[in-house]
Amino acid sequence: MEQTTETVRANPEAPPESRPQAASPSPLPAASDRDLRWRRASRSPRFRRLLILVLILLLVAVFFLWRYFTSYESTDDAQIDGHLNAISARISGHVEKLLVEDNQYVQAGAPLLQIDARDYQVAVDRAKADYADALAAAQAAQVNVPITSVSTGSQLTSAQADVENSRAGISAARQQFDAARAQLQEAEANNVRAQNDLVRYKQLVDKQEISQQQYDQALASAKANAAAVDAARAAAAAAEQQVTQAQSKLAQTEANLRSANTAPQQVAAIRSRAQSALAQVQFKKAALEQAELNLQYTSVVSPVNGVVTNRTVEVGQNVQPGQELMRIINLDDIWVTADFKETQLRQMQVGQPVTIAVDSNGKKYKGHVQSIAGASGAITSLLPPENATGNYVKVVQRIPVKITFDPGETREHVLRPGMSVEPKVWIR
Repeated sequence: MEQTTETVRANPEAPPESRPQAASPSPLPAASDRDLRWRRASRSPRFRRLLILVLILLLVAVFFLWRYFTSYESTDDAQIDGHLNAISARISGHVEKLLVEDNQYVQAGAPLLQIDARDYQVAVDRAKADYADALAAAQAAQVNVPITSVSTGSQLTSAQADVENSRAGISAARQQFDAARAQLQEAEANNVRAQNDLVRYKQLVDKQEISQQQYDQALASAKANAAAVDAARAAAAAAEQQVTQAQSKLAQTEANLRSANTAPQQVAAIRSRAQSALAQVQFKKAALEQAELNLQYTSVVSPVNGVVTNRTVEVGQNVQPGQELMRIINLDDIWVTADFKETQLRQMQVGQPVTIAVDSNGKKYKGHVQSIAGASGAITSLLPPENATGNYVKVVQRIPVKITFDPGETREHVLRPGMSVEPKVWIR
């Protein structure tokens, strides 16, 4: 065996027939037969066509896989958000009844707790009495307006008539005074004549040229004329006094007329009082309405449909306006806040459909992109980053995207704010 091998090595170009035959080896393994058959099959046209078809199908599958994986953007940095409606008291008071428990579902308008309403009922009764009193006063003030208007109008007309009468009385008194003065002058003239006649008759009677009877007549006539002068003088004085009285009366009536001329101002004052009374009625009415509202506020009701949480109020507690008592989570108005990388927003637009996978129940929900935040989450955080430093490292920022559920998707009320979800936004 060793000699034969050395011979082959020595003469490698010898034909196979002339070479010494080595010992027969063992049979070839089955794998060699399969390789032989594979080589023969690979040379056949049918196999080549089949291989080309497989390659085409593989390329098509790769294309569709590539198209599928590039047709959406997804993130696991997303959670369900919702409104946390804080329930607080609008009035102060003593909690009398507590009508809900934590995690209880309530409808909008359902009572949550009751505050002692007795004090507020008393305030309503007092406000009603004040309102009724103000209303009666306003009605009386309204009645006084036409009465005052008519009364002041009559006073003005009467005062004007009195002034005219006073002026006419002055004219009549002056005429009587003039007549009295004329009578006085006439009486004085008659008296002068009678006194002169008496002097002459005195001389004649002394000379006994006339009878004593004639002298006595002259003497009586002189005395009568002197008395007539006194009477005429008294009448003239009386007529002058009447003129003075008439002038005083005119001054009084003119003063009354000036007072009556203030009738419009008096009517305006009465109307102002009536308007003030009406304003007081409105004020008392507003106070009554406020008291009635406060009475209604003694019953605290739910503003929305939702689940009660964070209840801190207890029966017997004194609450103050604005004090938070509990929260209502509105399960009818929830959405998804997804923090996508800024590189994922290149083709994302408002209105694109979204598939939302919820971790808690394994279900998928439909929604759509409602809006994209105006800033990154880092900018709106409590301590925003300051990039103007010497150790700046570029970090891909995340932008919050609000995704809302399609109508009817959340009617089962199984989703809760804070749950983790994985949204897929279909960008094409």
